[in-house]
Amino acid sequence: MIAWALFIPACFALNCAPGPNNMLAFSNAARLGFGTACLGGLGRVPAFAALIGVTVLGLGAVLAASAEAFVVIKIAGALYLVYTGIQLLLKAKQFAEMQSGDVALRALMRRDFTMAIANPKAIAIFTAFFPQFLDPSMPAWSQLLQMGGAFLVLEVLAVALYAAAGAVLGRFIKSARVFINLNRVVGAALIAAGGSMALSRH
Repeated sequence: MIAWALFIPACFALNCAPGPNNMLAFSNAARLGFGTACLGGLGRVPAFAALIGVTVLGLGAVLAASAEAFVVIKIAGALYLVYTGIQLLLKAKQFAEMQSGDVALRALMRRDFTMAIANPKAIAIFTAFFPQFLDPSMPAWSQLLQMGGAFLVLEVLAVALYAAAGAVLGRFIKSARVFINLNRVVGAALIAAGGSMALSRH
């Protein structure tokens, strides 16, 4: 059974990481309002769904063929999460203000989709992250699909949170303090998640 109590908060930390798509939602909300930014941010969903599909197919084949591969991927994934968390902590002050000249909703969604599908880190994150919560005694395919679906739902929530923050705090967008603190919180959460998963039995 998937360890949902651990998966949901760790996954949401990844969803809320201040990457390009989330920064774009924040910036759009500051200029165009909450609703427009939320709808524009949904452009990433089909992109991530496609990348998750590729990940599920590849991981399912590997994990079904080798129990040793499961252990290797699990440990490597835990180390990757810790590494990512450390990088976020060390580079908390480095952030980019995303600016968009697109006002049309279709253009906003297209930009969000392109930004997501072109991100080479997406498959690496899914490959490193999902196996941390698999039960090796159960079929990997169904578990990976369930986690992929949960990831997409949480991604939509992350879009809404960034859009809400942008709409409320847009006037302070020139201040780095909010982004610095967010980077530090997410970094610490990823380090904790990676450490917990490395020590877990499944």
